[in-house]
Amino acid sequence: MLQLPKKLKPKHPLASVEESYEYCRQVTAKYSKTFYLGTLLMPKQKRKAIWAIYVWCRRTDELVDGPQAKFTTPETLDLWETQLESVFDGQPIDDPDVALVDTLSHFPMDIQPFRDMIAGQRMDLYRNRYDTFEELDLYCYRVAGTVGLMSSAVLGVDDRNVSVPWNRQSIIVPEQEAIALGIANQLTNILRDVGEDIDRNRIYLPLEDLAKFDYTEEDLFNKVIDDRWRNLMRFEIKRARKYYVDAERGIRALNPDGRWPVWTALMLYQGILDVIEKNDYDVFNRRAFVPTPNKMLYLPVAWLRAQAL
Repeated sequence: MLQLPKKLKPKHPLASVEESYEYCRQVTAKYSKTFYLGTLLMPKQKRKAIWAIYVWCRRTDELVDGPQAKFTTPETLDLWETQLESVFDGQPIDDPDVALVDTLSHFPMDIQPFRDMIAGQRMDLYRNRYDTFEELDLYCYRVAGTVGLMSSAVLGVDDRNVSVPWNRQSIIVPEQEAIALGIANQLTNILRDVGEDIDRNRIYLPLEDLAKFDYTEEDLFNKVIDDRWRNLMRFEIKRARKYYVDAERGIRALNPDGRWPVWTALMLYQGILDVIEKNDYDVFNRRAFVPTPNKMLYLPVAWLRAQAL
């Protein structure tokens, strides 16, 4: 769990670079098995970088969703942003920072997506409802679309077809597609975790969508599964799948060594939506997940897509 001191003082001695990366690997493997599987398909240095990014994102999320979340204030997030700035200045404060500092030395990144993610956590501090999808879309960008931008900096783009320097402006940087994949993943999380969220008095489904299908907050807290709920979930799943389709267009622009893992991660996460449907949209009593044997079946299909699309 993450607990921030009142003042930032680097821990001494800090972990070595390899020790820090190993910690990040273990955390990723423990808390995000599907995501971790995708990273194993990456070259070693990129794989380690993604682990470091994942752990920073998880620690950020834990400030408002972790065991110590009740102690988190806006000042806590201010301090966390100050620690982020220290990391970008090459000065790690604690052990996981060491891996991220090293990652930034190999894969230079813009600090803004990291700041935007912290802004997303600020939203969780003061609101637990979203009236419209436009409001939710901003939240999803901040807490997940930003991950797509961070990851793209590591995966890189394919510039092999650019033969002369003055044509480099034609290189496609799939930023919007990367954001779309992050938002698609977050929308999937929201649909999978509806039951858990209402236990914390949080509703991420836009209230305008509930009203559209004549489904009330009271129905939600009573975990009512009827035709209204099924139609609402079909509507939400269709929207999430559109974001996955938008994301697919950007994969071909990535470096070849990044296409297979991204296709794999996309297909595995999208598979959660299929499970929700198979469970008859019961996200209150049945957690939707892709069984490990099924995950293995996605790998050759993802590989073929990475070669052909």
